[in-house]
Amino acid sequence: MRKEYGLEPLVQGLSGHLSAKSLSTLLLVDLKNCHCLIMGRTAHEETVTLAKLLLLPDTLSYEMFDHRIEFTVAGSILSGEFPALTYRVEGELFGFYGRCSTIPRVCGVDLYLSKSYTGVQGEMARQHFALSVPRLFKQVKRGAFN
Repeated sequence: MRKEYGLEPLVQGLSGHLSAKSLSTLLLVDLKNCHCLIMGRTAHEETVTLAKLLLLPDTLSYEMFDHRIEFTVAGSILSGEFPALTYRVEGELFGFYGRCSTIPRVCGVDLYLSKSYTGVQGEMARQHFALSVPRLFKQVKRGAFN
């Protein structure tokens, strides 16, 4: 369900040979000021931002053994009026989005919000993300840009 975007413009500026290592470097730079929006919908199908979670800078890292980029975002819950339905992580060029839920094992959901997301306005929420660099590298090599 999770959809990535912005890989094409991210790698277009690279001079030299593209490798998984160079892609991970580009992603780390691109995500250094990323944020995550948690969104819900009103009864009239209007999108409402429920939380804006900012990157905890000291958490952005590249795990060399598993070849993945990991990071944590945190911030206060802005509204508790609607259930969380979607999320969007936005870097400078690269990002990803999908469906989310606070209820475990919901069909068609690719992100279960951590227990820190209470849905209560003013409380702090934290969410951890991991990106598989080999999977993203395969997309780039196939030219499968979203």
